[in-house]
Amino acid sequence: MFAPTKTWRKWHRKCNVKQRRYAIVSAIAASGIPSLVMAKGHRIEETPEVPLVLSSKVEEFKKTKDAVKLLKKLKAWNDIEKVYKTKRTRAGKGKLRNRRRVMKRGPLVVYNEDKGICKAFRNIPGVTLINVSQLNLLKIAPGGHLGRFTIWTEAAFKQLDSIYGTFKQKSTVKKNFSLPQPKMTNNDLGRLLRADEVQRVLKPKTHDRKRAVLKRNPLKSTRTMQLLNPYSVVQRRAALKAHGAIPAKPKAAAKPKAAAKAAPKKK
Repeated sequence: MFAPTKTWRKWHRKCNVKQRRYAIVSAIAASGIPSLVMAKGHRIEETPEVPLVLSSKVEEFKKTKDAVKLLKKLKAWNDIEKVYKTKRTRAGKGKLRNRRRVMKRGPLVVYNEDKGICKAFRNIPGVTLINVSQLNLLKIAPGGHLGRFTIWTEAAFKQLDSIYGTFKQKSTVKKNFSLPQPKMTNNDLGRLLRADEVQRVLKPKTHDRKRAVLKRNPLKSTRTMQLLNPYSVVQRRAALKAHGAIPAKPKAAAKPKAAAKAAPKKK
């Protein structure tokens, strides 16, 4: 059912718990790769590090001016300025439904305990705040696009090992969950292909293979006909002349006869 929107529409889809956790873990890992964060449009060229981890004292901020001062000091305010520039009027009937303005997303602030941090950051446009124990895929990767600029507090960053586990031990919060192992421990394909173990099992190169020659119809291709019969060019030209396709060259005008010999000189 497309339209009109009704209450009995199937708004939600079921998803496996492990599949959802896998997606969240992947989104968290992608937020620590600068190239993916910049590809999403965030301005992090001057930030000191990615992911950006701050002291736990930030959770005690209660004034917006303190939060703005911190973001400007860490050169993360450039991303907020980008949000200001993208603020525009929504296209469509949403303008009549209390959502007149739209703008792009800014940084995501992840905290461990709310000691006033939500009150300090909530009025900065584009900023989203979330507790580390309630991480949501729609906040970390909005629209299904990985690489959101994420700002962590130190206490929240340390909680990740206990919530999602490590490569050596399982999670202590989520039952029977451990981090997914990477498919490749070394992603340098050039080095893998040049490795002795790989080259040893490959077949040796063979250069005696003949390239397939495309056969052409000599009745349609003049070049192929010329290779088979060099005299075909003369025959074709003669045939065109006979049909009048090629005009004959005009004969050269006759040269005037030589002037009479000069009279003999008198003695």
